[in-house]
Amino acid sequence: MRPRRYPSDMTDNEWVLIEPLLPPSACDTARGGRPEKHPRREIVDAIRYVVDTGCKWRALPADFPPWRTVWGFMARWAACGVIGQIRDALAQRIRREMGKGPRAVATIIDSQSVKAASTVGKDSRGYDAGKKFNGRKRHLVVDTRGLPLFVMVTPADLHDSAAAKEVLFRLRLMRPEITIVWADRAYAGKLVTWAKRHLNLTIKTVSRPKDSSGFVILPRRWVVERSLAWMMNARRHARDYERLVQHSETLITWAAITLMTRRITRATRGVDRLPVPAAGGRQDA
Repeated sequence: MRPRRYPSDMTDNEWVLIEPLLPPSACDTARGGRPEKHPRREIVDAIRYVVDTGCKWRALPADFPPWRTVWGFMARWAACGVIGQIRDALAQRIRREMGKGPRAVATIIDSQSVKAASTVGKDSRGYDAGKKFNGRKRHLVVDTRGLPLFVMVTPADLHDSAAAKEVLFRLRLMRPEITIVWADRAYAGKLVTWAKRHLNLTIKTVSRPKDSSGFVILPRRWVVERSLAWMMNARRHARDYERLVQHSETLITWAAITLMTRRITRATRGVDRLPVPAAGGRQDA
């Protein structure tokens, strides 16, 4: 086992959380297969290193497993939905420890546009006229505590209201218990009627106060904006480098998983240093 030397490496307590949530290796299944050459913990540490530092896959330090092996695990786990299951299991644990129900019924949605690198194809990027750059847009849904529930990546030229139909439809299939979605004015209009009629979801928009200028903390919306800011602490997400949108979604989810495992381990030690919800509406769902 390689020594722990990078800030992104998991602690023993974090590994205790992640290990049982990973799928069994092929050699442990009825179908059988060859034993894995590299420990799972080193694979996860390597993925977290890429997300945290923003380095190229080919630039992984030599003390990690080969980059093709690490990338292969990332892609296979993403394809079979393992990463989303880990995210959901950790979020449910945090909610229970906060005295809430394990599954949220109220959510907040927002989007974030980022520039795309040259590795991103024309078919999955677009020009954001508002931000005035070519790239991708991340659509994030969180609960009222800022815990990520769903992420979808689209070309940046797709309007929020158009992308929201796909986001909310998939969210409804995954989480039928959700009843209300808070959003900004970009999600107003016909989308509100469509969501109520076809998905039985209530969309409530939060607008800036009239005659306000500069930075203003808006009720409800600040929660998802804070979560997006947390994700940007992982340098891989300062720009979108992934050729496939599903891999971009996966690495964003890995950043969320890192935040949640650290939150759980700190709370276990009685040192929960993540910001707590402040003014801006009740946070009880």
